Amino acid sequence: MNTASPSNAAPEGKQLLMKDIAGKWSKFSEAEIAALKNRDELVSGVQAKYNIDATQAGREVDGVLKGRSF
Repeated sequence: MNTASPSNAAPEGKQLLMKDIAGKWSKFSEAEIAALKNRDELVSGVQAKYNIDATQAGREVDGVLKGRSF
């Protein structure tokens, strides 16, 4: 029987997502990553820190998110 509840799975998923973000974009501090609340904030941050346009930043973010959400 699976005893994991959805509320227990969500923090693990978010931790993995934050780890993936940190691995992809090293210019973000741990505090900046922890403060991210949604895809748009991440796209804006990637765009600003890596001096790329919004379309490219969106594609890169979507590649890391792989359908996951914050």
